[in-house]
Formats: sequence, structure tokens, C-alpha cells
Amino acid sequence: MDNKISLEQAEQLVAQLTLQEQIKLIAHMSEWLSKMSLSEKSEEIWRQSYATQVGAFLKMSEEMAAETIREVDSTEDIRQIREERTLRL
Repeated sequence: MDNKISLEQAEQLVAQLTLQEQIKLIAHMSEWLSKMSLSEKSEEIWRQSYATQVGAFLKMSEEMAAETIREVDSTEDIRQIREERTLRL
């Protein structure tokens, strides 16, 4: 069962309220909208922070991978091991 009402129905219901009740309703809606905006802003800030952290992690990973590739040359390592074994014999 759907309990939603249209804007026109809401306006008709609000018109039935006293002026004092309408002012209270406006205050409640204003507070509700303010909270919603803050939560949306908080979520956006969190997303930006997370994206920055992921970007930093990826950059660090790429730098470490580049250093590892420079430090490890398996072909050269195998040649050195063979040479060392040959010299020992």
C-alpha cells in the first residue's frame, strides 16, 4: 500500500493548518532539509577524501613497482648466479 500524496494534496492539507502550525511545519522542513544537505555534503567530502587516498595509494604502488622492476632483473640475476657457480667449480 502506497502512502504517498501528491504536492497538491499536501498543499490542501497545509492550508487546513493554523498559521502557527504552518510556521512549525516550515521550521521542521527547514531543519530536515538542512540535515539532508549536510549529509549529502558529508558524503561528497568523504568520496573526495577516499578518491584522494586511493590516488595516493595507486601512485605509491606504481612507484614501488617501478623501483622493484629496476632492482630486479631476473636475466641478469641468473647470469650472475651461473657465473658464481662456474667460478666456484
